[in-house]
This record gives sequence, structure tokens and C-alpha cells, in this order.
Amino acid sequence: MQQFTEHQVDDVLVVAASGAVDMLTAPALQDAMTAAADRGPAGLILDMTEVEFLGSAGMQVLMTTRKQLGAGTRFAVVADGPATSRPLTITGISDYIEMFPSLEVALKNFAD
Repeated sequence: MQQFTEHQVDDVLVVAASGAVDMLTAPALQDAMTAAADRGPAGLILDMTEVEFLGSAGMQVLMTTRKQLGAGTRFAVVADGPATSRPLTITGISDYIEMFPSLEVALKNFAD
């Protein structure tokens, strides 16, 4: 069962995903990301620390979210390891979306 949780750190919204992000779970993630984007946060971070599999449908969610947010909101992904950072790097998505190795590093970077 896929789970998405959300919390706020200062003016940055953090959506955390766990398990597999694939064609079955990507629509629920898209809903969570769209709801977060609609609130107009200064920053939005998708924490994929607990994601074990990232499929193409999950990667599409990232690109859709990037477009939804527009230029005014900073967007980043926490992806570390072969299940998440590798596919994002290979597909070139990491050229468009900031990637950080941990949520701590991402939040510190957003705060600076």
C-alpha cells in the first residue's frame, strides 16, 4: 500500500512517499503533489527516501509538478540510491529538478 504524508517546515511543504511509485500509485502521488502546489508554497520537496521503486509514471509526476508550480516556487526531490536518483539521472530529469541526498540537506539548502 502506497502512502504519502505531508508536513511543513517554515514555508516549505514536504511530501514524503514510500514504497513503489509506479503506474498504480502515481495518480495518488499526483493528487498529493497538485494539492500541495495549489497552496502556493515558497518551496515544495518530494522526499523519496523511503521509495523502493520509481517507475516512468512516477517520473512523469515530477515533470507535471514542475510545470504546475511555475517559476515562483522552488521544487526539489530527495533521491539517494539506485531506486530513485539513478533513474532520475539517466532520464535527464535531474537536469530540470534539483536533487538532494537527504531531506536535511534539502531543507538547509532551501533555507539559505
